[in-house]
Amino acid sequence: MPYEPPPEITGLSLAEVADLAQARKLPPVEQWDPQASGDSLMTIKADGRWFHDGGEIRRPAMVRAFASLLRRDGDGQHWLVTPAEKQAIAVEDAALIATDVTRTGDALVFRLNTDDTVIAGPDHPLVARGSAETPAVYLGVRHGIEARLNRSTWLQLVELADADLTVTSQGERFSLVPA
Repeated sequence: MPYEPPPEITGLSLAEVADLAQARKLPPVEQWDPQASGDSLMTIKADGRWFHDGGEIRRPAMVRAFASLLRRDGDGQHWLVTPAEKQAIAVEDAALIATDVTRTGDALVFRLNTDDTVIAGPDHPLVARGSAETPAVYLGVRHGIEARLNRSTWLQLVELADADLTVTSQGERFSLVPA
């Protein structure tokens, strides 16, 4: 069955966005605690490209599949997790990239480079890091992994921000300037 990309996030209701997230049916990696571990020989570059043993993974379906198995532990190590084994994966910055944002009602809806949709809020916070001159904004996604907002998405978010460079989503207020 061929992959059908989800619709553009602009114009979707929150219920439609929630339905898209529910339809993704991600594996329950938070329930898996395999004892066997190793090195996946994989790297996620800061620009969002995935590599295995030096060669770029160019198939978007493979990237989406691997991303669905990602988890980050308390020490910041990213893992590809299955019920039988977990494999370390090197991540230069953030595991995912936020490529689009729109305001829907009282919520900010983000599209990721894996076609996932995430609604910013208490369970998916926005965090500004870096400096005031070179800020970087990250979105909490799932299982400790984050998506860094690319430049165009950050600029879209600035246009949606209040005069003090803060945004609100699902009742939570987030600063776009590092503390």
